[in-house]
Amino acid sequence: MNIRKARIADMESVHSLITYYADRGLMLARSRSALYEAVREFTVAEENGQVIGAGSLHIIWEDLAEIRALAVNPRYTRRGIGRRLVQSFLEEARELGLPRVFALTYQAGFFIKCGFQPIAKEKLPQKVWKECINCPKFPSCEEEAVIFEL
Repeated sequence: MNIRKARIADMESVHSLITYYADRGLMLARSRSALYEAVREFTVAEENGQVIGAGSLHIIWEDLAEIRALAVNPRYTRRGIGRRLVQSFLEEARELGLPRVFALTYQAGFFIKCGFQPIAKEKLPQKVWKECINCPKFPSCEEEAVIFEL
């Protein structure tokens, strides 16, 4: 398995992964246009030329980034792929000099196993919420916030 930065050619596979989980209420949906616009933020896990996992590291501010849209093909879960993607995002954040990385997630237990700590959403800066206004679940968000201090 190879972990690498995403390419344009990967984004349809990334969209399919996210849609699979979004259709089951396990993560938020993402439009194709939003994914293509954010291609530089995405990292993928690839095996035999197939994208089997993906996610993105989105910079919020000078001291904060967010892991977004983390998804692994259900046939490949429980193989450490999600954890390896998270580790790659934390390493990228370190290289960029970012001291904190957070996630808003329905799968807080997974992130806690990766070393994140639960945090009250209200403790995150308002900049975090600028995209939430367009979410169909706003303001009744059920996602939990977790944070990693680098």
